[in-house]
Amino acid sequence: MRKMISIDLIICIVLAIFFFSPLNSQSEQTQTNDDTQKIKNITIEEAQTLIEKNKDNLIILDVRTSEEYSREHIEDAINIDFYSETFREDLNKLDKDKTYIVHCQIGGRSAKALNTMKELGFKEAYNMGGITQWKENGLPTTK
Repeated sequence: MRKMISIDLIICIVLAIFFFSPLNSQSEQTQTNDDTQKIKNITIEEAQTLIEKNKDNLIILDVRTSEEYSREHIEDAINIDFYSETFREDLNKLDKDKTYIVHCQIGGRSAKALNTMKELGFKEAYNMGGITQWKENGLPTTK
C-alpha cells in the first residue's frame, strides 16, 4: 500500500511539473510571435489612411484573379491570384518587412490570404475586405 501511495505521489508531481512548466507553454510562444506581428482586419477608412501615410513602405495586395484585376483595381496594387497553385510560394517571395493592405472582391479570399501571411511571418498586414466596399465609399479604381 505504501508503494502505491509513493507511485501516485510521484505521478502527480511529474504531471504538475509538466503542466505548469513555462518551457511547455505554447501560449507563451504564441504570444511572442503575436507581439512581433500586426495582422488584422481594418475598415476601408483605416486602409485609406494607411495608404496616405505610408506610401513608401506600403503595398496594396489584390488577391483576386488576373481577370478581375484587369477589369479594375486600386492604383499601384499588385496582383497575386489567391486561386493560383503557387499562391503561397508567391506570397513567400514578398518582402515580409513591408506593410501590406490585402483585398479581394468582398473580403473572403483576403481574410484567408491574411492568415497565410501570418503563418509565413509577415510583420504587418491588414485585410481591408473587398474592392466592392472600396468603391461603395467613393474611392477610385483604375484599369
